[in-house]
Amino acid sequence: MPPTPPPSPSLSGLYVILDPDAAQGRLLVDVLKQATDGGARLFQYRDKTSSMLAAYRQAVLLCQAARDAGARFLINDRCDLALAVDADGVHLGQQDLPIQTARTIMGVGKLIGISAHTDAQVSAAATAGADYLGFGPVFPPGSKKDHDPVVGMDGLRRIRRLTSLPVFAIGGITLDHVRSIVEAGANGVAVISAIARAADVTAATRGFVSQFPSRNPPVR
Repeated sequence: MPPTPPPSPSLSGLYVILDPDAAQGRLLVDVLKQATDGGARLFQYRDKTSSMLAAYRQAVLLCQAARDAGARFLINDRCDLALAVDADGVHLGQQDLPIQTARTIMGVGKLIGISAHTDAQVSAAATAGADYLGFGPVFPPGSKKDHDPVVGMDGLRRIRRLTSLPVFAIGGITLDHVRSIVEAGANGVAVISAIARAADVTAATRGFVSQFPSRNPPVR
């Protein structure tokens, strides 16, 4: 197996997930640009419904906009799409490719994150060489109806003791939750609706970013 690159120090703070269903008609590239204006420097494109061609065209725009802003940009699920647009990495679910296989495909230097919902999945991801974890749902998500069981703050505190990997809490997170999530040990929060559906995306992003000491500095 190829060597695992060291975790990036930028894997903390606000992680914005761009999903066309959550955006409710807003252009995702506009959401990304407004979020970068608010200080976000880590993004993931998640699209469960578009054709591959449509997703590719969208990803090209988003990847370039992220690059222009000095932000990291990852693709949900699909290594082929991530490679096609030269994204910074891929985020995998439990039913996607094994981490070792994704590493072989993506190559050294690309980030590989994985969604985890249980203690066993957290430990397995750490052993397999993931760069970071998305753990949750901590609260009931606003963007998913068929979500995994809610893990709660107790679950977040528990898995923090199981791994030194960067952990992003996900699932129904609002600005009011951030401080307690950080106190529970998370390195950051991954949000969808709280940014995509905000009346003022830049202001909402700025509010989240202000909760983290690093203020999500540019990574390029």
